[in-house]
Amino acid sequence: MAGHDATFKDDLIKAIPSLRAFAISLSQRNDRADDLVQETLVKAWDKQASFQMGTNLKAWLFTILRNEFYSQMRKRGREVQDSDGVITAGVAIHPGQQGAIDLKDFRKALETLPEDQREAIILIGASGFSYEEAAEICGVAVGTIKSRVSRARTRLQEILGIDGEGDFGPDAISSQVLGSVAVV
Repeated sequence: MAGHDATFKDDLIKAIPSLRAFAISLSQRNDRADDLVQETLVKAWDKQASFQMGTNLKAWLFTILRNEFYSQMRKRGREVQDSDGVITAGVAIHPGQQGAIDLKDFRKALETLPEDQREAIILIGASGFSYEEAAEICGVAVGTIKSRVSRARTRLQEILGIDGEGDFGPDAISSQVLGSVAVV
């Protein structure tokens, strides 16, 4: 049993960065995300006897985290909305590079997605889960996850004004500069 505890502990520690990223995507706040991850780890450790070795620990942990998040949301009731960005704008620091601006725009667009779509695209796109694993974590059918991801991608493209692959990477001026440097 001691070897099992050590392996389980090591696997929990390895999962922390992924859990934190998912928690941030759900809660939109680093401090709440850290609390969610901590609560997830405590619950997982307490319930490790119910985990079947050889199954997907990461999916099990994500399910615990997701359930904890929704439990906390139900307890909190309503929260202050910042849909017009007034509060965020007062705290935000303008980035100095285009990539940072693009990331900020993406995060803002991601926040506008309905919660179920945001959750699905984060699980598939950012956390690397398969559609089947994401469906299991969310407790829905695989087709539902695929539909949510598809709608989320379409909506993000609309919000960000992305028409095709040419909209990624450096803008037209940067491309010209980089192209002329390569020729010289």
